[in-house]
Amino acid sequence: MKDNIEESLLLAGERLDDLLIDDLKIIQREAEFCFSLDAVLLAHFATIKKGCTAIDLGTGTGVIALLLSALGAKKITGIELNQSMAEMAMRSVRLNKLTEQVTITHADLRQLQGILPSGECELVVSNPPYRVVGGGFLSLAQGVAMARHELTANLQDVIAAAKYLVKYRGRFAMVHLPERMVEIVSRMSAAGIEPKRLRLVHGHADKKPNMLLVEGVRGARPGLEVLPPLIVYAKDGSYSKEVKGYYENK
Repeated sequence: MKDNIEESLLLAGERLDDLLIDDLKIIQREAEFCFSLDAVLLAHFATIKKGCTAIDLGTGTGVIALLLSALGAKKITGIELNQSMAEMAMRSVRLNKLTEQVTITHADLRQLQGILPSGECELVVSNPPYRVVGGGFLSLAQGVAMARHELTANLQDVIAAAKYLVKYRGRFAMVHLPERMVEIVSRMSAAGIEPKRLRLVHGHADKKPNMLLVEGVRGARPGLEVLPPLIVYAKDGSYSKEVKGYYENK
């Protein structure tokens, strides 16, 4: 019976993947942008107080929203501009029987007034497009291009949306590229979301970082804690002990 329910929620070209936490599963489509490790790292990096409200800006497949539900958030809203992705994320929510906990909203994060209230959310997260237009190969697949490049929303737009949504002393966490660290930290601070925690992610211990995790608090005083680096892979090519631990919370 369970397999029949899962199959009924899948459309042509879609597959069902296991998130390896709380028996969560997610629907993905190969022709669209599929989530990767950065989403998992962000969900585990963000400060999640049990029972908190959270909003995921640019939720895509809905993976971060689903993970936040497993990690203690009570009410999560995923905002997604791509309608087909939003609809697919909604089906993943139904598949996991989380409709009372997770809501997917088809909307533009640049135009949230009248859609979501201002200054009420305890936690905002985002895994936004990393690259400016003109930086790197632009995918011919529109959905993939929107997820990777700032075609519809740039870094400033994402931070402005977070400022609009997050409450005083609430938190905003994001994953991005180390090469844009100065811009990220300065824009967050200018928006009144003071960066408080920062962590660089290295694929291997002897390689330069390829991801940046940062969390700010709205209305906080300056003072940034730089955490020890997060190493993704051990010498033998398997996940490091820390990353493996993310998949052991069943």
